[in-house]
Order: sequence, then C-alpha cells, then structure tokens
Amino acid sequence: MNETETRLAVIAIVVEDSACVPQLNALLHEYSAYIIGRMGIPYPARGVSLISVAMDAPSDEISALTGKLGRLTGLTVKTAYSKL
Repeated sequence: MNETETRLAVIAIVVEDSACVPQLNALLHEYSAYIIGRMGIPYPARGVSLISVAMDAPSDEISALTGKLGRLTGLTVKTAYSKL
C-alpha cells in the first residue's frame, strides 16, 4: 500500500469517565481532516457515552489516533477496518 492510499474505518469509543472528554475532543479535532462523521450517544442509565467515528485515512493515521485514544484513562476504544 502506498502512502496516498486510504482505508475506511470505524472507531468505537466507550467513555466511562467524562473527565477524559476534553482530551478526547482535542484528539478528534487533531485528526478532523480524516473524519467523515461522528455520532455520540449518551447513556445516563449506565453512566457512559458511546461514540462512533468514521474515518477515511491512511492506515498509519488511523492507528496513531487509536493508539492515542487508547492511552487515555476513562475510555475504551476499538477499531474496525473496511476490506475495501
């Protein structure tokens, strides 16, 4: 895969501690050029928020964002890649 090729991915984020939200939003802003869309669903009954982020980006950019998110305390993150 050359450097100009991009992949489609969806990043699933479960926010368990709202204290990490400012850092989360800063990271998403940093990668906003690659973000197709974002959906956030607050779920007060369980005290969490669920966020999905759709991206079209080089694999290394998706991995970099996922890695940075994974280092934040208070959330869990997983990524699914398209086979396209």
